[in-house]
Amino acid sequence: MEALVLVPGLLCTEALYAPQIAALADRPIMVADHRRHETMREIAEDILKGAPRRFALAGLSMGGYVALEIMRIAPERVTRLALLDTTARPDTPEQTQNRNKQIELTRNGAFDRVAQALFPMFVHENREDDGALRDIVLGMAKKTGGEAFIRQQHAIMSRDDARPRLSQIQCPTMVIVGDGDRLTPPDRAEELHRAIPGSRLEVVANCGHLSTLERPEAVTSLFMDWLSGAAA
Repeated sequence: MEALVLVPGLLCTEALYAPQIAALADRPIMVADHRRHETMREIAEDILKGAPRRFALAGLSMGGYVALEIMRIAPERVTRLALLDTTARPDTPEQTQNRNKQIELTRNGAFDRVAQALFPMFVHENREDDGALRDIVLGMAKKTGGEAFIRQQHAIMSRDDARPRLSQIQCPTMVIVGDGDRLTPPDRAEELHRAIPGSRLEVVANCGHLSTLERPEAVTSLFMDWLSGAAA
């Protein structure tokens, strides 16, 4: 059976995909560890070293940035692609400024405060008071840790503009976005969809940035459909 490589987002771990991993337990699944390096190239190369020879690839948010880098350096190894709540655009100056502030706070011992402040933007506005979801997200942040968070932010800030390469993606591709995603809103997903030949766009209702956790049944169903189609 086709192997699946899952790449989590910023401050996220395998728990981001827990509902999908449980539903796809009969399939070989690798969850990438993107905490050790501070450039997209290094992260992508490290994942490729441990990945099967050919695999389906899915990435959410920062995981999408990594997935697009994998598509740049080893497209022949990817049988199909899923991009969730992400963008091909590089950081804006304002985003980079905010990341640098978060890095400085983390270096000054305020990592927990940074993680807590990020939570509302990670979820739909109607889920900001969801204690169970908050516990999962903050638990992932704690497991990631401040030092890895800084490395991840450096990788995100230094990533290039992937838009010129989108038209070169030839494998079956699905783009997923929550309709209430405030970090990478639906227009970013639509941009990916328009540029990637033959891609499929799915907008998940009543959902924010962490679609796999916020609307697990809907996203799992989309994953199953995506994985059941013909591969490249």
